[in-house]
Amino acid sequence: MPQTPPFTGQLNTGSYNKNLYQTKEEGYPGLYYNDNNLVSGSLEALIHHLVPTVDYYPDRTYIFTFLLSSRLFIHPYELMSKVCHLCTEQQRLGDPQADKMRVRKIAPKILQLLTEWTETFPYDFRDERMMRSLKELTHRLASGDEIYRKAVSQMSQGLIRRLTVLSQYEEALGKINATAAERLTVLKAKPQAAIQRDLLSICNDPFTVAQQLTHIELERLSYIGPEEFVQAFVHKDPLDNDKNCFSDHKKASNLEAYVDWFNRLSYLVATEICMPGKKKHRARVIEFFIDVARECFNIGNFNSLMAIISGMNMSPVSRLKKTWSKVKTAKFDILEHQMDPSSNFYNYRTALRGATQRSITANSSREKIVIPFFSLLIKDIYFLNEGCANRLQNAPANPGCPLSFASTATRSVTLFRPSRVSRTRCRARRCPSPPYIHTHYTWKSTKGRLLLWRSLCWTLGL
Repeated sequence: MPQTPPFTGQLNTGSYNKNLYQTKEEGYPGLYYNDNNLVSGSLEALIHHLVPTVDYYPDRTYIFTFLLSSRLFIHPYELMSKVCHLCTEQQRLGDPQADKMRVRKIAPKILQLLTEWTETFPYDFRDERMMRSLKELTHRLASGDEIYRKAVSQMSQGLIRRLTVLSQYEEALGKINATAAERLTVLKAKPQAAIQRDLLSICNDPFTVAQQLTHIELERLSYIGPEEFVQAFVHKDPLDNDKNCFSDHKKASNLEAYVDWFNRLSYLVATEICMPGKKKHRARVIEFFIDVARECFNIGNFNSLMAIISGMNMSPVSRLKKTWSKVKTAKFDILEHQMDPSSNFYNYRTALRGATQRSITANSSREKIVIPFFSLLIKDIYFLNEGCANRLQNAPANPGCPLSFASTATRSVTLFRPSRVSRTRCRARRCPSPPYIHTHYTWKSTKGRLLLWRSLCWTLGL
């Protein structure tokens, strides 16, 4: 679960229970419980349940779940406006005569809620209406003690940094797409002039290539916000009179960019195999990518593994019968068996569970990496969303569906954003090095690996 640590010295954990849930009898009217577990509620009641009070702070799981799933029913800027109104009116933040002791108790909790929001869902704040409401509320909080002003300043600076890095990344992706289109035009006009060196002439070490592919995977994944999963599968709610909360609210497209990366890697594999004119050279390239795929499997990079297998199963490659006759396919057969789609990818899911367990109990940093086959993850989330109702028959919003949905999204976000940070810079790659690339281990910046990065960047249009 993405969480923000409480402000040191501000949140007295002894004065309230961070995991406190109000009971049905004590809670705001409109919340429905089953065995003291919140199962549904009206939108207004759920919003009240989100806002902290002097002696109450919402459960962290509820905060993430509601902020993620509420966008199915209400725009984030509208939710922020309602939260600001409740904080200002109920807690009398705008009243200069309000009890200072009361304000000192509630201000850290409101700041904690806002900090969790800005750190977990920073893309929401690309909307000027969100920023306006945030500045209005934080201005009221910062008008008190100096410690609150520092906390507000720290939160604002962190949010601006995240939005700046995202803008730089999206700008880099735009340049990548433009460059790829230009190179495709050149390739069609002058095929030989567009081709430089093949991958094996730059790096013939499968493990190094697998490492660098893992770098790229983790970088692309680090920009995907959990709300993008919701945006990808949202449907028009028939109870909303043709109103769609996402009709004008798509703030990021990093999920689509990551899917495009998978396709680009598949085509890279197929292109590298088909470029050599002699069968023995093509066979050597095939065996090289089989070894790269095996190293990806050993690292836990299942997405690159599947992309390589997909590229090798493309028609231009699979029809090369004479070339395949010169290839030792035993290792490739094992990898295909691991990613066999039969029984709903049973073999892959078993391997993924094993890799996840290894990551949890790992002693070495390398064993902590797990990158799932992303297209299958998207499919699983889609059917999870389709199988649950957003509203119950008596009309209140149903957090049961979003809770399951958020649980899967949470595991994905936690999986892609571990705690330790490591960066690798590449001059040829003008993409910014984001503060959330967590690879768990640091690669040595050798000349050969830098040359490999440049080759991958050029070939993939990066």
